[in-house]
Amino acid sequence: MQLRQARATCPLDCPDACSLLVTIDPAQNRLLEVRGDPAHPITQGFACVKTYRYPERQHHPLRPLYPMRRVGAKGEGRFARVSWAEALDEIAERLQQILAQHGPEAVLPYHYAGTMGLMQYEHPLAFFRALGASELETTICATAGRAAWEATYGHRYGTDPEEVPKARFILLWGINSLHTHTHLTPFLKQARHNGARIVHIDPYENLTSRFADEHIKIRPGTDAALAYGMARAIVKAGLHDADYIARATTGFEAFMEVAEAWTPERVEAATGVPAATVERLALEFARARASFIRTSYGLTRHPGGGSALRAVILLPALIGAWQYPGGGALLSTSGAFPLNRKYLGGAHLLQARPTPPRRVNMTQLGTALTRLEPPIRALFVFNTNPAVVAPRSDLVQQGLLREDLFTVVLEQALTETTRFADFVLPATTFLEHPDLYTAYGHYYLSWNEALMPPQGEARPNTWVFAELGRRLGLEEPTLYWDAETLARSLLDSPHPWLTGITLERLKAEGFVRLNIPRGHRPFTDGAGTPSGKVQFDPPPAVILTEPTPEFPLILLTPPAKHFLNSTYGHVERLVRAEGGEPILLVHPQDAQAFGVKDGARVRIRSPHGAVVRRVRVSEAPIPGTVVQEGTWWEAPAPDGKGINWLTGEHLTDLGAGSTFHSNPVRLEPLA
Repeated sequence: MQLRQARATCPLDCPDACSLLVTIDPAQNRLLEVRGDPAHPITQGFACVKTYRYPERQHHPLRPLYPMRRVGAKGEGRFARVSWAEALDEIAERLQQILAQHGPEAVLPYHYAGTMGLMQYEHPLAFFRALGASELETTICATAGRAAWEATYGHRYGTDPEEVPKARFILLWGINSLHTHTHLTPFLKQARHNGARIVHIDPYENLTSRFADEHIKIRPGTDAALAYGMARAIVKAGLHDADYIARATTGFEAFMEVAEAWTPERVEAATGVPAATVERLALEFARARASFIRTSYGLTRHPGGGSALRAVILLPALIGAWQYPGGGALLSTSGAFPLNRKYLGGAHLLQARPTPPRRVNMTQLGTALTRLEPPIRALFVFNTNPAVVAPRSDLVQQGLLREDLFTVVLEQALTETTRFADFVLPATTFLEHPDLYTAYGHYYLSWNEALMPPQGEARPNTWVFAELGRRLGLEEPTLYWDAETLARSLLDSPHPWLTGITLERLKAEGFVRLNIPRGHRPFTDGAGTPSGKVQFDPPPAVILTEPTPEFPLILLTPPAKHFLNSTYGHVERLVRAEGGEPILLVHPQDAQAFGVKDGARVRIRSPHGAVVRRVRVSEAPIPGTVVQEGTWWEAPAPDGKGINWLTGEHLTDLGAGSTFHSNPVRLEPLA
């Protein structure tokens, strides 16, 4: 039998949503190779180092292939294989008991972006909304940024990435794009070839810093102060666009009243950025006019993160950059996909409820599992690994150990979370089920066919919940939709950007650009806010992230090059490439102050717990900041603990999001 070549879309939580060409051996039902699709205008023929290793993940020994029931104590990870009929019957029976005794709010789905395909990502919620279960607030990543952008511009999109080569000055602000947005790099190189200057603003030097023309180190959580200082310098130099401000914005005067207090000297004291650099950066940004800011969610992971992002993304409006090719800003393109989401995930059921459901913030899962009253009695986990990725791992794992908590985990790998499950159900990968994909780093829709039979007895998430729905007698028809029916419903939209984009066309072409005109520049005459204007008001607050005398360092946990959250944390080749174990970057000043040596192990202590890590003394972080790259699985750590044993559940000012980058810690040398 000949090898099969096919096109697929990468399902993982990354702005690039790459088009991939895969090679499959049908005789062995084996994925042999993954490479980037040269026909896709964003992917441009290359994939990231992680995606190249997907065959190892697809066929990894830790992939569960059959339904399994727990046979030991919770946390031991001992299971016995059962049939699908046994698993589903027992799960349905336990659910019926919980519903009868405690009501539907005792049931909670815990899910996120392990796949970005809309069928397997969002549509499983139709089951829980048909039950009337507690509603999960999916705050762990994007809600602070979303709230900030919507408060400022309304519509959640910005500069077209394909327009970036026309920019004349580029700020990569709080984004390590060479790790997390790899396919922006060719556009950045074209912009540089065309004369653009690229500046990276980040608390520590990383791959993107070395790619940029200049790296400006900033203390974590002080971005709003720097943005205000730049705004003040721009206006004092008369480089703001008064006509654009008068025509397209509101609240400028109130904004500048706050900015006036942020002198270069005060900005330096807060941010660590030299006063002269603040003024020079501001004037370079303003004089270029076609200036572009690519930012991301990292700078929002602070108590004042939403306001900080607002302050940063208002800088293009200050100089009228939206009017110039390549100018403006981009956080996400996700709001540009005008799909009909009425029935996605049973959204219509949520809207029809006579009383609002109980809501649980996913960033505070540990507290929810240990202190919420009345308690959660049934937890369904899919597309995520909360034992490692959620804050307060101590509380999360304590809650998962509850014998009165019935836990079902749908997974593609035997993660730490599966150790606490009563049932582990094998989930299909993106190669084994059809799905529709949007993106949040470009403007292309795509469709995946199922390219391989499932490994073992793996089944899609939606299949599992449809089977449970049948056993529980749920009559909601959308719960039983297949992927094609859902896709047709989503594409049934009158919006001109979707005109002519049908499922048949997506199947034939693989990916299709939205009908956004080339050269379209949003926010040139206003915004999608209630006022119709770009909102300088209310002026963003400046809420600084500050250490304490007891915990004088700030811990950052940014993405690693070889991992995507915890998705690849068990792929041995990628673990080795990332160094074999998690490493803590410590500035020489801080290493001397705490008496720690390069290569030695150190205890990192926060108000919530302690972990052990090996130290690399490096000038990469700004003094006062320590960095561990990557959300590692727990096994490679010296003490078997993930980094989120240190992180807190406190929330952002806007969007009730996570604050992973604002954790005060201290270092304790080990003998």
